[in-house]
Amino acid sequence: MHGFRQWILATAIAVLAGSAWAQPTLTTVQDTLYKADGTRYSGTAVISWTSFQSGDSVPVATQQVTLQVVNGVLKVRLVPTTTASPGANYTVNYSSQGKLQFSETWAVPPSSTPLRIRDVRVSTGTVVGPPALTTPIYISDVSELTNELSARPQKGSGFAPSRAAVLNFGGQIDGASGNPGDCVRVDGSSGPCGGGGGGGILPIFVDGETPAGLVNGMNLAFALNFAPSPTASLEVYRNGIRMKSGVDFTLSNKTITFFVAAAPQTGDILTAAYRYGDPANPLGSFTSAQVICSSSGTATSSATLQRLGSCTIPAGVLVAGDRISVVFQYSHEGSTSGVGGQILWGGTAVLSRSTGTSETYLGGRIELGLHGAGAAWNTESWGVTSSLSNTIGNATDNYSAAILVDFRGQVLAGGADTTTLRSFSVVRYPAQVNP
Repeated sequence: MHGFRQWILATAIAVLAGSAWAQPTLTTVQDTLYKADGTRYSGTAVISWTSFQSGDSVPVATQQVTLQVVNGVLKVRLVPTTTASPGANYTVNYSSQGKLQFSETWAVPPSSTPLRIRDVRVSTGTVVGPPALTTPIYISDVSELTNELSARPQKGSGFAPSRAAVLNFGGQIDGASGNPGDCVRVDGSSGPCGGGGGGGILPIFVDGETPAGLVNGMNLAFALNFAPSPTASLEVYRNGIRMKSGVDFTLSNKTITFFVAAAPQTGDILTAAYRYGDPANPLGSFTSAQVICSSSGTATSSATLQRLGSCTIPAGVLVAGDRISVVFQYSHEGSTSGVGGQILWGGTAVLSRSTGTSETYLGGRIELGLHGAGAAWNTESWGVTSSLSNTIGNATDNYSAAILVDFRGQVLAGGADTTTLRSFSVVRYPAQVNP
């Protein structure tokens, strides 16, 4: 029985000791409070806090404690907050005679000696304690973030601030190269604006010009300073009313000739507006060439003609006066058979050429001039061993509709040899009238 009591006593001491070890260390805050008139303060002090982790790793739950302040004496023991988890502090509300007098914030540091209120008081909103703990979040930690980032373009090696953004061949964002005044093309390249620089050609406009000539009811001919280009851009106004070409007047170069019924009368005001081309200023209104197609083709070993490449010119693009330039290169792989090529403008074979077994390349060009009845064409073709060949003719295909430029090839005897359309281009030189 005596041994059992000793065991019970030892167990209780161990439990009490374990409880003591789990308690956080405390700091005493002790002070005497006065009112402004010099008398001692009496009332209550309500100290509240939200949950935090003490500096010695003891969790402190959200709670508050109410102290009676009698004859100015305030004394309380609190867990230090300056070494606790981030954001820990105390809010103290003082009340007297049933009214809230004032509030303040305490940040309590560890101390083995009592502290005054002035030692723990801080401005409202101030947090005194260890820096906030941050846990890195990796891209792989966020669901689908890797896929979303992979779908976005990245900076390329040519990325630069204050530059027009272009996408390089790898889909990355680069800064457009060139001078600040250059124009950027849709393919990301740049060059001087106007001419072949990619910015387009700006025509020269004339507005409100008074044609030279006597306005007396008898004179029918009036001269402009420049020849309108295109002629359809000319607008002639008589007393503010627009006259109609072919009904009221005709145009020849720079001369407007009125019909008798529309002859300007004494006192009438004539004005003209138009566009024109100035040969002394090639950037004024000259139209630049347009690359319609430029690509490589495929290969064939067939003994019959096969399409190796093509270029479709959409309907409504071509007009009379346009010139089309076609350039091409074929190659021959093998030495057991000759090869042949054929190029069609719509349904018209404008070039047909075959080579011997020793020929390795065949190249050439085709020029087509569009007119009201079709396209006049001439060709040149040659090879390494094949002589220069010239042909000429006229195609009557309707170029106002969509028209196909068809590049064909064949191996004359079939078999192991191949012929390849290495490259081709189709360039339009638009019709342009200038003085």
